Amino acid sequence: MPFPTSLVGATTEASVLAVDVRATMAFAAGIDDHNPAYLDTTRPGGVVAHPLFPVSPEWPVVLAAGRLAPGVLTQAEARVGLHVSHDLEIHRLVGPGDVLSTTATVASLSEHRAGTYEVLRQETVDQRGEPVATTRFGMLFRGVAIVADGGVPDPLPPTHRTEPAAPVSTIRRDIAATAAHVYTECSRIWNPIHTDPLAARRAGLDEIVLHGTATLATAVTEVVDRHAGGDPTRVRRIRCRFGAMVTMPSTITIHVGEPTAGEVAFEVTNQGGDGAVRHGSVTLGPPR
Repeated sequence: MPFPTSLVGATTEASVLAVDVRATMAFAAGIDDHNPAYLDTTRPGGVVAHPLFPVSPEWPVVLAAGRLAPGVLTQAEARVGLHVSHDLEIHRLVGPGDVLSTTATVASLSEHRAGTYEVLRQETVDQRGEPVATTRFGMLFRGVAIVADGGVPDPLPPTHRTEPAAPVSTIRRDIAATAAHVYTECSRIWNPIHTDPLAARRAGLDEIVLHGTATLATAVTEVVDRHAGGDPTRVRRIRCRFGAMVTMPSTITIHVGEPTAGEVAFEVTNQGGDGAVRHGSVTLGPPR
């Protein structure tokens, strides 16, 4: 069934997550990141969460957004929805003791040659109502149209395109056969196409694949380690588009450019040399 344009502006109820040190450590462990900033509770000021940690409290509202218009998507259509773009603004890093409240609003619906491109604006605030993260989460629903019913679909947001600038560091990372199973539990992002071969086949995939956010987080780790002195508080924004799938076990290659005006470009290619993460960039600022 088609998306109604009146869906633009609809907002989910808030999802609340009380963050403890176990959760922040688990996220880092789920991407095999050994940075003491995430793991060493004896360090001055304690530990913080990985910059991409907001994907964890955002996942429940991604699911809830699919229920904002009952009957719009069939189960088959929902199964083939693809996370194709990610734009995360970090107002501050998450830390143990935070109580996060997250909502998702349908920011735009745009016609795409393959179907409908939906952007969710996800807002996460802390227990004081102070902003923590804002994410523009792009989904492509293949074969699903848009129908005008009084609302006006927003135009397609401009595509962020950043190519790694020379010189480029090239890093190869092995992806274990159980990487998606570990990331699922450590990030609390449960989507069976990443761990259940039968569910993957029903969604049109040949086999289970690694979460796009796991691949993205691994690339962000390399940027933080190489160009932020291991200090994740310097990360202000993370942007990318997702492409080819990463299967398991396999090896990915991360290409990281040199900083230009505070921005570090990167991309990730999968086991076949295809772009798994494209037009990636991390914006860095001074330490917080």
